[in-house]
Amino acid sequence: MANADKEISYSDLKSLIEKGEELVIVDVRSKAEVDKGHISGSIHIPVENVGSDLSLDPDAFKEKFGVPKPPLDAPNLVFHCLLGRRGEAATEKARSLGFQNARNFAGGYKEWSERESK
Repeated sequence: MANADKEISYSDLKSLIEKGEELVIVDVRSKAEVDKGHISGSIHIPVENVGSDLSLDPDAFKEKFGVPKPPLDAPNLVFHCLLGRRGEAATEKARSLGFQNARNFAGGYKEWSERESK
């Protein structure tokens, strides 16, 4: 069963975005899925690359993704996929690498796109 400290809800994620909070959103879906739509401002790291990409040195990470590498204690590091399963796996991988506050947006892009289209 998922722990509340490992997940973030749509309303909490939306609030962080609207407040301009320091936030890194990582979309772990496939490139084909991302090409169909994504959460604005998210970076794309396929789930199978999360471990290696989060292990890059800060300069290499910034060169590859165009944003600074989040520090291990980043307060708002959020992973998501379409429905939550791959996001959960990515969150667990990030936590195993020391990103202690990593969270999964369990509703995924499906919930995001449904709510944003209203």
